[in-house]
Amino acid sequence: MPKTYKIYLPAIEGCVEEEWKFCLNQIESTCQSGYIPVKLNVFIDVLDFESFIIAKDKISKSVTHKFSPCCPALNITVQPPEKPWKVAVEASFIPSGTLKVTGKIFSSIPYLIIESETGKEIWAGGVSSYLYPEDTREAAEKAFDLMVAILENEQMSLNNLIRQWNYIGNILDIKDGYQNYQIFNEVRNDYYSRYRKVKSYPSATGVGIKHGGVILDFCAVELSESLKIRAVENPNQINAYNYGQQVLMGLKDIDKAMKHAPQFERALLVANNHDAYLHISGTASIIGQETIGKDDIGKQTIVTIENVKKLTETERINKLISGPVISGEKYSLFRIYIRKQSDFRIVHQIFNEQFPGVPAIYIEADICRDDLLMEIEAEVELT
Repeated sequence: MPKTYKIYLPAIEGCVEEEWKFCLNQIESTCQSGYIPVKLNVFIDVLDFESFIIAKDKISKSVTHKFSPCCPALNITVQPPEKPWKVAVEASFIPSGTLKVTGKIFSSIPYLIIESETGKEIWAGGVSSYLYPEDTREAAEKAFDLMVAILENEQMSLNNLIRQWNYIGNILDIKDGYQNYQIFNEVRNDYYSRYRKVKSYPSATGVGIKHGGVILDFCAVELSESLKIRAVENPNQINAYNYGQQVLMGLKDIDKAMKHAPQFERALLVANNHDAYLHISGTASIIGQETIGKDDIGKQTIVTIENVKKLTETERINKLISGPVISGEKYSLFRIYIRKQSDFRIVHQIFNEQFPGVPAIYIEADICRDDLLMEIEAEVELT
């Protein structure tokens, strides 16, 4: 189901609480103009894990107070926005009165159910126990347990996932030979092996957050004959789940024959009788399975944009579905992860030249390889 996306930034610089209040007022104003919030991603800049928990709890309580009993999916991550801001918000909406919307809470995690004649969607964010900032494996397992439980509560399973966001604390850190991102990939493989029986994978993003732990967001859909879900490949890239062992960092688990590669599709096409759209996964400057443009933020941005555009080529998309011919695309949202604040200006300039007027949010985050400087994800309506 197509969404309207908006980006909110504070008008004046302040503390996290002050900047969040300003953004919340803007969200309320959008709602008053005829929209229902589906998902809020709040990106903040705080000094440590304890400060994060305090800020997260305050923001969560304010959202519950404003929108209960139909709270949007909500995630708060320590991924600093562009300076000088300490808070930035990415929000998705649907028009009021057009669809049946139900809010629920599971283990203190709000999630939203959207129902229409074409099926049902579940949106959830902030899926985490927040109890294991120093133990990536335990944190990942608890987050996956919660995601499985939320889906089971709605008579769904990991088979229904179409979009997943994976936020991994200190993603590139290696402790006792084991890299945090590779640990996460092993846990993901364990849960997909147990609970996911369909052949393809969701569209996904895996990026770093500061201060440790693992947080998941997801979208799941009710499967039906009228709903077409197709993996979209980039012919210039090896599928991530086919990466060779040489590009996977750290030691392998002692009880496994090999390290497991990241399990996600480059993009996922979702189409029904009325709409068609793409969830474009976190995309970086990779050709084949090798990083391009090391130490060159401009080169990496250009190659990454080319990779994103390759995923929207209508000729290949039309081969994946039958029905009305797709003739073009409308980019609805970009989220741009940048490793260093000093590179924001260059990425902004290139991006604005390529995609003027498209909602885009720029945040600071480590990417899943130490030689990658930026990553892009996108939502695209097909027309």
